[in-house]
Amino acid sequence: MEELLALWADLLHRATLLAQIMLRPWVGYQLAIAAGLFLACHLAARVLSEPARSWMRNREGWPKWRLRLLLILHRRMRLILFTATVWPLIWIMRQTTWPSRSHILGIVGQLAFTWLAITLATRIIANSALRSLVRIGGWAWATLVILRLDDDAEALLRSFSFTLGQDTVLSAWTLLQAAVILTLLFTLARFLSHASAASIARSHDISPSMQVLTVKALQILLYGMAFFIGLKSVGVDLTGLAVLSGAIGVGLGFGLQKVVSNLVSGVIILLDKSVKPGDVISLGDTFGWIEALGARYVSVVTRDGREYLIPNEDLITGQVVNWSHSNDFVRLDIHFGTSYGDDPHRVRRLAIEAALGVDRVLKDRRPVCHITGFGDSSVDYILRFWITDPTGGLTNIRGNVFLALWDTFHANGVTIPFPQREVRMLADLPPARDNAAD
Repeated sequence: MEELLALWADLLHRATLLAQIMLRPWVGYQLAIAAGLFLACHLAARVLSEPARSWMRNREGWPKWRLRLLLILHRRMRLILFTATVWPLIWIMRQTTWPSRSHILGIVGQLAFTWLAITLATRIIANSALRSLVRIGGWAWATLVILRLDDDAEALLRSFSFTLGQDTVLSAWTLLQAAVILTLLFTLARFLSHASAASIARSHDISPSMQVLTVKALQILLYGMAFFIGLKSVGVDLTGLAVLSGAIGVGLGFGLQKVVSNLVSGVIILLDKSVKPGDVISLGDTFGWIEALGARYVSVVTRDGREYLIPNEDLITGQVVNWSHSNDFVRLDIHFGTSYGDDPHRVRRLAIEAALGVDRVLKDRRPVCHITGFGDSSVDYILRFWITDPTGGLTNIRGNVFLALWDTFHANGVTIPFPQREVRMLADLPPARDNAAD
């Protein structure tokens, strides 16, 4: 408590000295010059905003990162103009008058340049809320450093402390350091993981499933290193944290068995390469292609646009039909029948010709047609053909082949029979005897 009172008294003393300095005439002149320069830069930014935006619209062929950088600079045009003009003004005043007459302008110039640098640097943080928090924190701390109040602020934050366990003492200053360092390390880890993921995705020597596994392992490694390095750098004892994490791990192992099972199943799927992004699979009533492999589930997109999130454990324990596991060839069968009056040799030849006339049916793997039996009213056939694009749909290609069969049979006089029933009315039968009358 005594430290807080002493610190409060020191702050009041400094505030009194600052008020006395602010009342001097040359301080007011510098503040007026800074305000006038800021107003001029504000008006110039408004005038140049629309021409700059029109110029950027005409840069359609530029890379996206360059256009994104131009957009960021356009949004900060006022602060850029102010920073670019205040320093030449400071240099001129230092050359033409006493240094004390430009001292406040020098502080304003340092603040403008530092705020601009922090604003541009924090753009690499993807989360908008976290970016705003880091930016405001950076502005505040840079202002304290430039005004030489950082030691007092540090002492104030260190005065708010508490003891954790027997040896660990945590203060507001320590927590603030941990937050800043962890934020920087996590941002760096995220940047490295994204850059590595893009590099791995461009490698054709690594299978898609191994690419996903490598990226996930790299992300876990980078974020884990960032977390432990950040805590260690601010003096947090990791021994107790290891014991605590072990106890938490045992509890989570019992309570989250399904989650852990899905995580382990996901690793197994990535290692054995049984499914990979782009494969066409059937699982129960779900038929579609794999959009992404997650740590807990597999995203399967069907032909009607629905996205099913199937737990990894279901793909390990259930029967999965992978239409494109080892190759993309898929054979489809359709059944039809013709009347007994049609020559079966001619019907088989016409069916093969009809299938070959459909676009997606392979020509190098010729369709085949076989008789499967003699039905009640038709000779039954099976037509088998191959495709290499199951993602394009199976029902539509079957429908196209059926339509080709219909057109070909109709053009060549082949009849497709259908069941017929004959009803005969018998009106002259004697009435049935009544067994009850006997």
